[in-house]
This record gives sequence, C-alpha cells and structure tokens, in this order.
Amino acid sequence: MKISRFRKLAIILVFFSIALTLHAQDIVSFEKRITVKKLANGLTIVLMERPEAPVFSFYTRVNAGSVQEVPGITGLAHMFEHMAFKGTQEIGTTNWPAEKVALEKVESAYATYLKEKLKEVGRDEKKVAELEKIWQAAAAAADEYVVPNEFGEIVESQGGVGLNASTDRDETTYFYSFPQNRLELWAYLESERFLEPVMRQFYKERDVVYEERRMSVDSSPQGRLLEQFLRAAFIAHPYGRPVIGWPSDLRAFSATDAANFFKKYYVPANVVVTVVGDVKAAEAMPIIEKYFGRIPARPAPEPLRTQEPPQQALRSVLLRDRSQPLYVEGYHRPDFRDPDDAVYDVLADLLSKGRTSRLYRSLVRDKRIAIAAQGGSFPGTKYPSLFFFFAAPSQGHTAEDIAAPIHEEIEKLKTQDVTDDELQSIKTRAKADLIRGLGNDQGLAFQLGEYQALYGDWRELFRQIDEIEKVTKADIRRVANKTFREENRTVATMETEAPKPKPTEPAKGEQK
Repeated sequence: MKISRFRKLAIILVFFSIALTLHAQDIVSFEKRITVKKLANGLTIVLMERPEAPVFSFYTRVNAGSVQEVPGITGLAHMFEHMAFKGTQEIGTTNWPAEKVALEKVESAYATYLKEKLKEVGRDEKKVAELEKIWQAAAAAADEYVVPNEFGEIVESQGGVGLNASTDRDETTYFYSFPQNRLELWAYLESERFLEPVMRQFYKERDVVYEERRMSVDSSPQGRLLEQFLRAAFIAHPYGRPVIGWPSDLRAFSATDAANFFKKYYVPANVVVTVVGDVKAAEAMPIIEKYFGRIPARPAPEPLRTQEPPQQALRSVLLRDRSQPLYVEGYHRPDFRDPDDAVYDVLADLLSKGRTSRLYRSLVRDKRIAIAAQGGSFPGTKYPSLFFFFAAPSQGHTAEDIAAPIHEEIEKLKTQDVTDDELQSIKTRAKADLIRGLGNDQGLAFQLGEYQALYGDWRELFRQIDEIEKVTKADIRRVANKTFREENRTVATMETEAPKPKPTEPAKGEQK
C-alpha cells in the first residue's frame, strides 16, 4: 500500500516523539532513582524514588501460584490469597490465645470428619453427619473471636486505596497505595500478614471460593470451554489445571493444608517487594528492613519438575451448550527465556492490537463472521505455554466458520513477509506501551517487580524493547513455521445447542 508524504511525516514525528520520551525513561535515569537490596533472610526489595505526589504504591510478588499445587489441593494458592486478608495474631481477633485454641479444635474436628468422609470402604454415613456437625460447631465457636475485615478497615481508615490481590498460575501478588507518611504502617501491616498468617474462618471462605468457581467456570460457557481446552493442551504440566481448583478439592483441602503451603512457598527467598513513590531510599530502606527482616529465612522451594512432552497429534474438544458459539485453538510455544520470546510478542501485537490488527480486520471488519477475535500467549509465562487464537462468531455463524479464516491468517504469517509499515508500527507501539506503563506509581511497581522476579534484574523491562526492535520479517516467518504446525495444535469449540422442545400438551379428554 502506498503511503502519502504527509502520513510518512506523521509516522516519523510520532516515532521521534516517543524516542525522545523513552530516552528520558531509559535505564540510566532509572538507575539513579532505584535501590535494590536483598535482605539477610533472602527477601528482595526494589525501591524507586518518584516524588511526584505525596503517595507511594507497592507490589508484593510471591513466586508461587497454582502450578505449585499437587492433586488434592488444587485451588489452594488462590485460597491462601484470601487468607492473607483475614488478619494476623494481632489484627482481626478479640483474644488470640483463646482463638488459637479454638482453631486447633476446628482442625482436629475437621480431620476426623474428613477421614470418615473419604473412606472408600466401610464409610458410616450417619457417623459422617455427626462428625460434620461437631466440626461446624467448633468453627462457629472459633468465629466468636473474629473481628471481621479489620485488616482492610485499618488500611482504608489510614488513606489506603486499591487494596487487592491476584493469583495466577505463575505467581500471587498483593498491592495497594498509601499516603507517603504511612510507610511504616504499611511495612508493619504487609510484613505482619506474612510473618503470622492466621487461617481464620477458613472453611467459610472456602465456600466463597467454591462459589467463585461456580460463577466463573461451572455457570460460564466460556469458562468451561477454556478449562477443557487447557486440559486437552497440557497432559502433564500443571498449566492444564484450573487456578480456581477442582470442585472436589475445594470441598476437601484444609486450613492445615494452607498453612503447609504457606510454609513451603511463602519464604523470603521466594518474594519480591517493590515500592514506588514519594519515598527516599536512605530513610525508607531501614524501615522496610526492620519489618520485613523479621520474617524467618527458610529454604527456597525446589524447582518444578514436570515438563510438558512434545505434542504429536491434533487434539480437539467439543462442547455443546445453549450459549453463543466460541472457537479457541492453541499451539505450544517456549517460555520467556527463549531467544524468540520477543517474536511472539510481535506476533501477538500484529494479530490482536486494536482495530488495525489482522484478526480484527479479517474476521470482524471485512468478513463480518466474528464479533471479537484475538491471539496471543496464554496461560503463563514462566514455563512453556501456548500461542492461542480466540474468536466469538457473529450472529448466524458457527464456531466451525471461524477456523478457515484464522488458518488463512496463519498461512500468511508462514509464507508472506509482514509489511514495513506493520513492523514499524508494532515497534513504535511497544515503546509507547512501555511509556504508558511507567506513567504512575502502581504501574511502575507492577512492572519493576515482575521483571525483578522473572529475570533477577528490573532492567530487563527496558531490554525487552531492544529485543522487539531487533525482530525481523524473517524472524516472524521462521517462528510462525516452527510453531503453527498441525500436530502442535489443540482446538476447542462451543456449539450452540438448540433448546429442547417442550412436551406437547395432550388434547382435551386424553390422558397425560
């Protein structure tokens, strides 16, 4: 396509503007404001001075997610995230010594109940019911000591905003923002809940998580399809298991299981804490070290052993439901350490970024067979993952109608070079996206913490842009041919099931 001189000039000016801005945000300028310190217990602190407003944001990243779970405790990483808001031995209780004794009784009663319930031979249902009542009575007695939501109320009453957390396959994260003069309070609160976590109201909260699963997976056609898609794509690696957990595990694991998970994975050597905002390293670091240094050092957990074997044949999943049709397909790709990682980033942008992306133009705008279409890497980063394609067909079209147009776009990637305009636009957007991500304290804390945790060096955040800048047209064709192979493909489709006809009413005088 021919470009006018005015459009060429506009592109040059935009690129030049971004280049100037990025220069002001380069590694050297950041190094002057960032302090990294590994405490004696192994915990890593990344602190960035950014005195643009009298506030700061933090990001605690624990290098443990659902991949660390084993059969029987799936969903436990997410469950512990919930527990981290329940308080400590000092917060959330009216009488910790008495509550401690009550919680021990809860665990003892639950273990007895579960042992009888899980018996495969000789289970006494009447005894199971009696033991369940004893356990629930013990839990109700322990609840008498609880001060609900005290942790969150302290944060909010002192000016904290955005109190939240998330659990994924690779990590669990905690974050919020505070006024600048609440740094010591934050250091106490955040370190305290990982120094002395309490499995308070565990089974009540477990019911909440079970309901989350019901809403996000069991009652969601898209949730069910994605769960089955990942189960088909990963036959060995835990990326194939749901983060929310399997229903039976959510009815079985215990507070003792959660405490054991915490002891194994919430160790200082497995944690990165990032603080960004109106803080001075010389003043803040001693405070942070005072509180976070209290957490006892423990051995770092062993690396994950299970690896996904190479896929040798097409795998497919078909679901039928009274819902909109959906189409998903994915191809195995290497992890973030692979030399071609930046090429996959370029492919994701090319296919999915905005209304000029190839999938949107082809499936949504031109062919009008989909209302949404995208592609990218999923479901994780730390371990070999998938490059996936997703589309929701428009009215009158089926999931089957989507496959051929997607494969047309894949074949173009394998056989035709992308245009100069496309490649330059992707590289320009990558720089612009980086700048936007550095625009506020919370975004900075997230990105610096993520790259410090993954690479052991926050500077990789900037080096990734350099890697994208090096990507060539030949790289895109090479990686597309290496990845998008039939035997490496997993497909999942949701077909719309017609409603069942209502029984016909018998004629008057006839018997039903």
